[in-house]
Amino acid sequence: MSSIFSKIISGEIPSYKVAENEKFLAFLDINPNTRGHTLCVPKNEVDDFIDLDPELFKELMSFSRDVALAIKKTIPCKKVALSIIGLEVPHVHVHLIPITAIKDVAFINKAKLDKDEFISTAEKIASAYSSL
Repeated sequence: MSSIFSKIISGEIPSYKVAENEKFLAFLDINPNTRGHTLCVPKNEVDDFIDLDPELFKELMSFSRDVALAIKKTIPCKKVALSIIGLEVPHVHVHLIPITAIKDVAFINKAKLDKDEFISTAEKIASAYSSL
């Protein structure tokens, strides 16, 4: 059965895309910790990051770094945190979370954004990504 991320990749489910190449997709988390919270996923569905081919893992980290640079240029924050948890969706995904305090990575407090805020944030990050 396809994960929700596979359905986003195939276009069955809409998303707020910020970056894409032939192997990976980055899109805004719809239940973000902070504004700009982005998920980077491989287009091929793999449940656990340790099951990724080592080269693909390196490429995912490189892609995620570039997306993090775009987030940092766009969203006021001290740092962009990176987390790989993988319990909630059985598809490898890297969380990139703009943070100003440790509480921003707690996955307890959530930011509330309306559709226009999601669109505006995605467009700004995508623009910064395309200019890297």
